[in-house]
Amino acid sequence: MLDDRAKILLKALVERYIADGQPVGSRTLSRASGLDLSAATIRNVMADLEELGLIVSPHTSAGRVPTPKGYRLFVDTMLTARHLNLADLGAETRDQLQPDQPQRVIASAAHMLSSLSQFVGVVTAPRKVSLFQHIEFLRLGDKRVLVILVSPDGDVQNRVIFTPQDYSQSQLIEASNILNAHYSGLTLDEMRERLKREVEQLRGDIANLMQQAVQAGGEVMAENSDQLVLSGERNLLTVQDFSNDLGSLRRMFDLFEQKTQLMRLLDGSSRADGVQIYIGGESQFVPFEELSVVSAPYEINGQVVGTLGVIGPTRMAYDRMIEIVDITSRLVSNVLSQK
Repeated sequence: MLDDRAKILLKALVERYIADGQPVGSRTLSRASGLDLSAATIRNVMADLEELGLIVSPHTSAGRVPTPKGYRLFVDTMLTARHLNLADLGAETRDQLQPDQPQRVIASAAHMLSSLSQFVGVVTAPRKVSLFQHIEFLRLGDKRVLVILVSPDGDVQNRVIFTPQDYSQSQLIEASNILNAHYSGLTLDEMRERLKREVEQLRGDIANLMQQAVQAGGEVMAENSDQLVLSGERNLLTVQDFSNDLGSLRRMFDLFEQKTQLMRLLDGSSRADGVQIYIGGESQFVPFEELSVVSAPYEINGQVVGTLGVIGPTRMAYDRMIEIVDITSRLVSNVLSQK
């Protein structure tokens, strides 16, 4: 647990490093923090913060920089984000989004996120509500099950899932009968929420199979639609933190090219409330210590249909990115709800 003095120094260090991009020494930190402390005292506190894994000293400098763990503590406990009103944006920015065609709105939103942040803007297009009408399970072999999902309009999606235990075909029939009798007509998200609530009332092994099936269905819907729009990838070429590390840049551009991992990250974000922040590899889907993702869901007439966000270096102005993502989410929701 950090005392108040350590919190003030960590906050000052993170803010100074975000602003300047240079390792922060004790003399600079003394001025930035406003605390009347000796250089020796500040060095001792910095040593404690380093021991806790919150800051680190680059090999070439006596100063310190935040670690992803340090950024996380800063964002969670020291950051005050100012939430803008829609009117605070200039008319030119708001006019980029017009409710004529949803796909054009999404492309404009991605461009707006990139332009405002100077990083990468990313938006998932509004997904169709995936209603579940019928499900079947087919045993393929030891711990492998084929899930067959049928929508009300006859669309059929298949996915092979690997289960932690083996199921007999009679168990699979029992699970599909329960789902078809009690969950038919719901969306996959509604099924997921109901299963969470009702899992205790079902037999554990069957309940686990059902939850895996719903998760697989959601992944199929995400992967079978090219609905991720990116804008501003080249902005990362000018970011000081990446400009001398071609290996990192190449891995990041591979991530943007494949898109599947980003889709899974944003699909998870769409089930959360408000702005979500993933710092320096916290998400398994964007496993880069150099990258952070700030995302938020957006709605059409109160129904969450997609996610948008900003991808940039861990050394980003998180308060500003939260503002940008939050305001764009509300703008997109308003525009698409006008149709």
